[in-house]
Amino acid sequence: MAEDVVIYWRPGCPFCMALQAVVRDRADRATWRNIWEDPEAAEFVRSVNNGDETVPTVVIDGVAHTNPSPLKVRKALAE
Repeated sequence: MAEDVVIYWRPGCPFCMALQAVVRDRADRATWRNIWEDPEAAEFVRSVNNGDETVPTVVIDGVAHTNPSPLKVRKALAE
């Protein structure tokens, strides 16, 4: 379900901008967490990416995906 989608991002990230462009009309169905403004979000991203702050990291139904296909995220937001 869409409420189970959390997108961890940061300003200026080209991959985050590409993801946002693809999910634009469904973006409000996800929870967006800026890792530069949210220390807990940054810690989570590091915990699932071997200490790196790799974004976008997207959690879909409890499973973390590092830099997933924007179409995969779009599909998850449609469900």
